[in-house]
Amino acid sequence: MSFAPIIAAKLGLRVTQVETVLELLAESATIPFIARYRKDSTGNLDEVQIQQIQDEQKNILAFTERKTFIEKTITEQGKMTEALQAKLNGASTIIELEDIYLPYKVKRKTKAVVARENGLEPLALFLLAQGQEDPEIEAAKFFNEKITTIEEALQGARDIIAEQVNEQAEIRAQLRRLFEDTATLQSKVLTDKETEAIKYKDYFDFSEPIHKIPSHRILAILRGFLEGFLRMTIAPVEEEAIESIEAFFIKGMSPSSAQIKKAIKDAYRRLLQPSLESECRTALKQKADEEAINVFAENLRQLLLSAPLGTKRVLAIDPGYRTGCKVVCLDESGELLTTDLIYVHEANKIYDSEYKIKQLVKQFEIQVFAIGDGTAGRETEQFIKKLNLGLPVFLVNEDGASVYSASEIAREEFPDYDITVRGSVSIGRRLMDPLAELVKIDPKSIGVGQYQHDVNQFRLKEKLDQTVVSCVNTVGVNLNTASKQLLSYVSGINESVAENIIKQRKTLGSFSSREELLKVPRLGAKAFEQCAGFLRIPKAKHPLDASSVHPEAYPIVQKMAADLGTNVAALIGNETLLKTINTQQYITDQIGVLALNDIIKELQKPGLDPRSELEQFEFANIYSMEEVTVGLVLPGVVTNLTRFGAFIDIGVKQDGLVHVSEIANRYISDPSEALKLGQKVQVKVLEVDLSRKRIALSIKQTEAAPAAGVGGRKDFNQHKRSNQPVKKEEDLSNLNVTDALQALKKKFGK
Repeated sequence: MSFAPIIAAKLGLRVTQVETVLELLAESATIPFIARYRKDSTGNLDEVQIQQIQDEQKNILAFTERKTFIEKTITEQGKMTEALQAKLNGASTIIELEDIYLPYKVKRKTKAVVARENGLEPLALFLLAQGQEDPEIEAAKFFNEKITTIEEALQGARDIIAEQVNEQAEIRAQLRRLFEDTATLQSKVLTDKETEAIKYKDYFDFSEPIHKIPSHRILAILRGFLEGFLRMTIAPVEEEAIESIEAFFIKGMSPSSAQIKKAIKDAYRRLLQPSLESECRTALKQKADEEAINVFAENLRQLLLSAPLGTKRVLAIDPGYRTGCKVVCLDESGELLTTDLIYVHEANKIYDSEYKIKQLVKQFEIQVFAIGDGTAGRETEQFIKKLNLGLPVFLVNEDGASVYSASEIAREEFPDYDITVRGSVSIGRRLMDPLAELVKIDPKSIGVGQYQHDVNQFRLKEKLDQTVVSCVNTVGVNLNTASKQLLSYVSGINESVAENIIKQRKTLGSFSSREELLKVPRLGAKAFEQCAGFLRIPKAKHPLDASSVHPEAYPIVQKMAADLGTNVAALIGNETLLKTINTQQYITDQIGVLALNDIIKELQKPGLDPRSELEQFEFANIYSMEEVTVGLVLPGVVTNLTRFGAFIDIGVKQDGLVHVSEIANRYISDPSEALKLGQKVQVKVLEVDLSRKRIALSIKQTEAAPAAGVGGRKDFNQHKRSNQPVKKEEDLSNLNVTDALQALKKKFGK
């Protein structure tokens, strides 16, 4: 059976597009490869659309497997009928299948099962018939050893009716819609838990319709519920629910009506409401999980694709107070040159520390400083700047650096150094190439998500891995310098193949061509097809090996060059010649117009890094929360985006929060509509709560403020004297590293 028509209809795509993607996936093609090198076959589907097709295929397979199991089980019971089969065939979701299957499930010893064992099913059928006979007279006919009173008989009959009400698929579907449309989520603090549960104070007496409640509130309440601080209920108005069931079962006023109504109320309270509440809670959790995971994945994508410094000689510092600051010097490729230790917070050691830094800068021809932004980061930055060495200084987000430094990966890379050295190296390398360094760290440790420990961990890992794979293949990888971890995310390469690439590199030296990959153990023709276009070899024998042009297209490029009377090397970068190429002349069965346009674009600027250039940035001259006052306008950097707002680093060790309502002077429902991770912004302080370590900020209120632009050094002392917004002395917001270095070379001669 082909799933393509179903998937195409759901996603609004052509059936042929879906069929092509499913065929390629079945042939072990990866999503980055399909999106990049099979555009003409898929009709230019992007990675998101291809991923959606794959996800829908998994969902349909899960549905089909469950339907097959249910059909087999009911058939084995001898209860399958044409009408029942038709119902199963008409189901479109697993929930619908489960509703139909519910009466046929093997049951534990329920009240209804006991009542049937006591012979009360005929009495239940009598009541449901709703005739004019007296139920009590009929009930007296069912006395036995277990049933000795009329009420016991009627109660047993009601138990059977309640189970039938609960198992009625139409009723469950009807109530499910009522829950979705009108149910509210309510939470209350448990008695005597007010003090322990103070962080959930907002939810001590809370109520909100489930169709309106945002994901972060759902996850917060669920956490409080699971930790035993909050009581949580999800339900519509009970009277409405019961009335809708009665309308289905009650045929009019009869002597049996009262008994059926009692059974319906019992069915709702004891069976239906708890079951649908649990189902609803699961659905809300899944929806909230998916939103939180998507936020995390998008933040991770932006972080991984943040601007790299590039190949510069870096002096990296992992700051510290008592234990000192660990210093490392790295060469242009990130290799460790030397290590040292300085103390910048002890007066009697300042001179020695200054001398060491100056000597290291001179000896290793350092071009840039990288300083971890954690404990003592701002103070260390201040120390370096006072040396007036004329070199750019960057504060580097060190979230996850400690996780890396204690990892097996770090021990493999630096077996002879302790974790402080490894942490400093990670900080320096993270500035040089965030993507290459961050792939060594579990994404959950990077600190750009919300409620990441509360969501479905399997789904989180799956989504984050997909994001890392996408980012690595979007940027491309230098085959001769990439780590094992970075290589393992390349399309078509797994961890063992990545290890074999590293071994071959160490044994035979650097790769000089992509073709040499075919000599790597366990890297066959299929893996080569998938990975080759994403691996770069600068200064390779074949000029196209340094580009994203796939080897399968080399003959086409060579023909283009020959037709223009030149060679491939001369064609690359020659925009005049490239503009004369008529792509229609070079279409093949596998490579069409879309792929050819990509090839021309790549030939214009081969190996171009899609990431932006790194910009210089400076915080205001404040270093602690105590110096932050209401009304102050400061430069900051977006460090995390959630559904409810954006966290901004203003350089005081505690990020401030800009609520979504304070981001823009227009309505936005999601901070990502206006902001990106790493974006430089200007914020106004609205509130400072030292006891709870919270800073409330606004971006939109700075638009009319006379304060400094983003990125300038600020005179905080002047602000304290005049109580006016801080002023700007210089604006470095548009200064990139290349321009800074050129300016410094011109000024200092080197």
